[in-house]
Amino acid sequence: MSDLATLLEVGGPVAALGGGAAYTRARHPRVYWSTLGLPISTARLLGSYGSVMEACGLTVAPSRLRVLAVKATSNREIRPVPPRRGIIRPTSTGLRLRLRLAPGQEPADVAASAERLRHAWGVHAVYVKAAKPGVVELRLVGFDVLRRVRMPRKVEAGLLKVPVALREDATPFVRDYRAAPHQLTLGATLSGKSMYLRHLIAGLARQPVALVGIDCKRGVELAPFASRLSALATDPEQAAELLPALIKEMEDRYDLIKSRQGVAPGTPDEEITSDIWGLPEHERPVPVVLFVDEVAELFLVATKKDEERRDEMVTQLIRLAQLGRAAGIYLEVCGQRFGAELGKGATMLRAQLTGRVCHRVNDEASAKMALGDIAPEAASAACAIAPESPGLAVAGDTSGGWSRIRTPYLSLGDAAETCRESADLVPDLPALKVFRPVVPERPSSDAPVPVVQPRPLTG
Repeated sequence: MSDLATLLEVGGPVAALGGGAAYTRARHPRVYWSTLGLPISTARLLGSYGSVMEACGLTVAPSRLRVLAVKATSNREIRPVPPRRGIIRPTSTGLRLRLRLAPGQEPADVAASAERLRHAWGVHAVYVKAAKPGVVELRLVGFDVLRRVRMPRKVEAGLLKVPVALREDATPFVRDYRAAPHQLTLGATLSGKSMYLRHLIAGLARQPVALVGIDCKRGVELAPFASRLSALATDPEQAAELLPALIKEMEDRYDLIKSRQGVAPGTPDEEITSDIWGLPEHERPVPVVLFVDEVAELFLVATKKDEERRDEMVTQLIRLAQLGRAAGIYLEVCGQRFGAELGKGATMLRAQLTGRVCHRVNDEASAKMALGDIAPEAASAACAIAPESPGLAVAGDTSGGWSRIRTPYLSLGDAAETCRESADLVPDLPALKVFRPVVPERPSSDAPVPVVQPRPLTG
């Protein structure tokens, strides 16, 4: 009886400790990782590094000098040599370490064993990245960072750089308009596409950038940000007037580049390789970011007159995508679906959109239209996104790389408040002044919220 009582006295706290650890791991994975997961995984890595590398086929035969040294100093068995391991650097979400590859090895060899390393060291995932020739960086992620998204405290930001989501390897996904000037963003209803758009607008609202919106859903997506927009079109008729004004602004900027950089006045725009960033800062035009929400509405036609207007607008969008980067005009094209059946010009427009972000979509064709030309597995990953995971998306670019990302929650009110606070940053663009939306004064808390009035058509 005394032994049973002792066992119960010891077993009770142990069971409570185990239950508490399991609860913490499920509900507070960051706390669990910092207290238990990190030391356990570090011990596993240090204790089994050599044997795991050998099991994964990542070891090589030792050099002759090493063989002679071992034979001269001991009687130990001469074993294959694993990649030289660097210092283990713990992070709030996992571990980082660098490996120096042996002659004849390549980063793809380590990447192919990532799943084995994950199980051997008891972490959620292992990601491999080439740091420099002969060196790879292993990023071990201790838990699913996309389940509850928390952006890192220190994120690289700057002009036209907006951190909008978290990658599955716990690094921030930064939308860099200088690196990927134009982007296609797809997502079905309640997929998180609007949340992604809010983060973009809220991030750009604090920067000296002109924001232009085309929202053919009567402005329900972009009207809350009207105080920060330089122009807003809420139906195809208004968009048909706004796009030519942007084309004229782009042509004026090309003329400015020609005059300031000695380019002959008769040189076609397509042959100008310089851009506004080569101009002196005091002469440089302000960058313009055009948001096109629900792009399919621009392609839909009901009459012959609508078809002529559609063709003209699509041509103007393609011109902006082809030539706008050098003029500092960037496109963010969004929609619920996108396919060749939308009409003439759809595939050509997509070809100009370097960045791709695909949330959950309702059909496989849209995922293939967004990501199929990047990698087939990227389109398959987008089709596998569950409805219970809003904000989860697959991001890639035409270089072939892709990854899963998830956008943190940002309320519409907070994003709109950011735009109101940044209303004084709206740049003076005479060509777009007539298209600026009418923003009423902010109502009191108990008064009904007025609707932002769209600009009346001029003709």
